[in-house]
Amino acid sequence: MHRDQSPLRARSTPQHVPSLLLDLDQMLDEFTRQPLQAEFRFDADMPAVITVEFLAERGPSLIWRFGRELLYRGLTSMSGCGDVRMWPTLPGERPSSWLLLESQEVEALFELPTAPLAEWLDATYRIIPAEAEMAGLNWDDFLLELLDGPAAPSE
Repeated sequence: MHRDQSPLRARSTPQHVPSLLLDLDQMLDEFTRQPLQAEFRFDADMPAVITVEFLAERGPSLIWRFGRELLYRGLTSMSGCGDVRMWPTLPGERPSSWLLLESQEVEALFELPTAPLAEWLDATYRIIPAEAEMAGLNWDDFLLELLDGPAAPSE
């Protein structure tokens, strides 16, 4: 989301966007899909970050945090680099995007439906536009939490 894309301006809407539960497919290999669900959550206190919980049918869930802009851009073009990348699939019956998560040990590729994710992300941008994402961020606390874990409450 660039500043020059101004249709997503804040409006007088509630400061809460309900989480989005998506049915998606994990590609186990070129021909094998494993259906699963993922819950996308938006927190107006940290609008640049989307929390995604991949809900496993068996075993523990897995939580990842993605840049909101990476997800939004990945609906229409290649987005991200390194460990997380997202891009649209080839045009077909069901518009979707690929989400690739990589590390030295493992790689996971997911196919996400485009329309519901795009609508949900649009709702988050109506609450907090891209150009205001960092406006209320307390950089000291953010960096402390990022580097050391949760900051101790100050008195």
